[in-house]
Order: sequence, then structure tokens, then C-alpha cells
Amino acid sequence: MAINASLPGLDCGLCGFRRCNDLADRLAEEPALLERCVHLSAATPTRARRESPVSTGVALPTVQAEPEVTWQDSLGREFDFYLEHFPEEPGPRECILPHNPMITRELDIRPGELLIGRPLGMSCGCPITHCGVVMNVDQRTGVIDWCVTGPLRVRQEGFKDLGYYIAEAYDGLIRTKRTDIRIGCRYYFQPRMCMLQWRHSGLVNYMNQTEAGLQVRLEGLWIG
Repeated sequence: MAINASLPGLDCGLCGFRRCNDLADRLAEEPALLERCVHLSAATPTRARRESPVSTGVALPTVQAEPEVTWQDSLGREFDFYLEHFPEEPGPRECILPHNPMITRELDIRPGELLIGRPLGMSCGCPITHCGVVMNVDQRTGVIDWCVTGPLRVRQEGFKDLGYYIAEAYDGLIRTKRTDIRIGCRYYFQPRMCMLQWRHSGLVNYMNQTEAGLQVRLEGLWIG
């Protein structure tokens, strides 16, 4: 049996796997998993791909290197840089505050636990429910640092539901940019693992040059 399809390379996590390549690794044994990809339609633009034959006779979709950066999000809006997550962490690091900060204490949220919630209001207003793993918690203020991931672990292991929350800041790395980054300036950027591939905006209030890239903290977030 051959799978005549290519994965989009968006690493959106909607299929339950963190990356498209993780899904591809399972297709030899479970080709029906390809139906989980919601992006496989003629109307969805995708990056360049190829199909790789394997010994089982199943052609596994594998993602090629990105084409030249166009600096436009999926809605055609321009942005200044990609925000990458730290290589030692499971996903983008986000500082959040539940709309009711008491929930942090009521749910007794601890580092390492799995959460779901949706950013609402002026901070972001993203229509996608976020899933992630807790990194740090301030029980006094209710502020939580977590790494946003795909939904696979929460489906398998369970979760605590924050409800609505405010996205206060992103921490990450800049490796691909088209302009100089200066502290105190606001920029349009696209989180590399954003499911919708939409641009965000944020104020840079921390910078540190590292071997992995330019480490930044972005606050005053909004989408659009």
C-alpha cells in the first residue's frame, strides 16, 4: 500500500503528535493515522515535500528544508522574525495568568503537570485551546510559566483545565530575522510552532546573545 500524500510541515500538533515527522514515523505500521492531518486538502498551501520509499512498501511523507522565507503569515501579513523555543524544552515558553488567579491555588498546580486553557481578550484572543507542561508556578500571584506542546500527552495522561487565561509574555530564541532587534521596540513576529501560522506582536524587554541564538522576552502580546 502506498500513501499518496505529503504532510504540511506545520508541526501544529492537531493530529496528536508534536511534529509532522513524528506522525510520519508511525505511518509504516498505522497508515490510517494519516487521516488525522486536518491540513491535507487541495485548498491548503504547504511547504515543499517529497515521499520516501521504505522497506515495508509504504511511502512515508518527509519534510524537506524550508523554501526561501517570504516573511508573510498564513493570512498574508508581514512579520519581522521567527520566535523559536529553547532546544532543551518541549515547546514554546509562555508566561500566563488565569482570568481567576485563585485557580492556580485551587487546582494546586505544580511544575511538571499538564494543563489546557485558551488565551482570551486583549492579550491574544487566540481561537485555539493550548496544551502544555508547567515549568514554574507562583502560588501567591497565580502566574504560571509553561511550555506549550501538542495535545498528545494531555489526551493520554489527563490534564487540569485553566479555562481562560491571559498570555503575559513569551520567552524564546531568534535565529531567523529580517531586521535588527533592539530592546524597548515592538515587533511583529511569528512563533515557529504556531498552529495557525499567524503573526503576533510584542515588546522586546530582554535580550541576551547565546550560542543557540538571540534570547528575547516579549511582553504586551497581541495577535494580528
